[in-house]
Amino acid sequence: MRNPVILSLLLVASLVAPCSQLEAQGGAREILRLCVVNDANGEISASRDAGLTWQTIGHVLRYTTQVSRKGYTASKWVAPGHVAATAVNAIHITVGYNAEDDRGVVFSILPREMLTASSTYSSFLSLDSSVYTDIPAGQGLFGGGGAPLVGNVIYRRVGDELIPIEDGYVPARGDVLVIVVERPARYPIAAEFDNRAGGSVTFVYADGSQYLLGWVVKPVSGVGRFLGALYTGVGRIRANHAGVVDISTSPVGDLGAFQIIPFGHSISPEMGNAWRLTQWMVIGPLREGASLWDGITPLFAGHIRPDYLLDDLYRSDWRERLLSRFVAEVDTGSGWQPIPALRLSPDPNVPLPKWADSALADVKKLRILFPLAERSIVEVVHQR
Repeated sequence: MRNPVILSLLLVASLVAPCSQLEAQGGAREILRLCVVNDANGEISASRDAGLTWQTIGHVLRYTTQVSRKGYTASKWVAPGHVAATAVNAIHITVGYNAEDDRGVVFSILPREMLTASSTYSSFLSLDSSVYTDIPAGQGLFGGGGAPLVGNVIYRRVGDELIPIEDGYVPARGDVLVIVVERPARYPIAAEFDNRAGGSVTFVYADGSQYLLGWVVKPVSGVGRFLGALYTGVGRIRANHAGVVDISTSPVGDLGAFQIIPFGHSISPEMGNAWRLTQWMVIGPLREGASLWDGITPLFAGHIRPDYLLDDLYRSDWRERLLSRFVAEVDTGSGWQPIPALRLSPDPNVPLPKWADSALADVKKLRILFPLAERSIVEVVHQR
């Protein structure tokens, strides 16, 4: 049975052209390549000239020769051989589909902090099917200028040839994995959300054009515990995957965030709390019968990534750095302003404070500002 809110909203949607079709006409633009050698002390490097030259940005602490057959639900919406999630605390890669459990088959690339994480970690973590790196969470390819985008293709380098990894791929020791980081050539400057049931979800472009993407089914009014928020700042992207845009409300080292999820993911078994609790915004598609946006461009593939460094303001090139980052803002009725700093106890045994349920209740609009300039991880590494 369809959600009645979506049914009513879809009646007027036929007047609007899908934004994804418009963007498909513009093609893709390569902004970076990442290379990970899956071996003990394997080099992790980045290239901003399509692989002609490389800069070392880290090393592998522990390689993997396994995959997880029980990935998180949204991993099944990403085709094998592509980035399934990009976050400050993980990169997940889909390599197949497990029909028996209706899950994606995945392996992961993780920052050094995850070496000490336990099996009870409250975000998806497969301890044995992960490549552990010496790169800190929130830095390098984990949101520090070199993060990939959901849907980017993963290759295995054999000699001078790049071969897309196949459905059913399992990492082998010594495999050289290359992620080509591409984003659409026609790129928005903002995504705007009217934070009310029936509110519009819109992309805004530099030429002033706007395209309606979908509708808000359930607005966000609270904040919750999403662990990766420890590694990024207020108003920054914590994670993007086929079923979520996660935005931090806490400074680095503190915990607090909210999530934007597609309607299709909101009704999956693991997301039952999305309708009961207030820290989730649920959005829906333009037309009845369309995909419910699980893993669909533009919000849940190909456009958004974590991108922030704590010391950006203290660098001589701070203007360029700030222009190259994603940041979210809110409007409570008096114009756009930064998201307020909202911190929660990281202890899951401590109940959320009462104010957390309504911390964003006054927010009438939300927007994500996209980068106006591009800086590669190679440039950032050279200056640190």
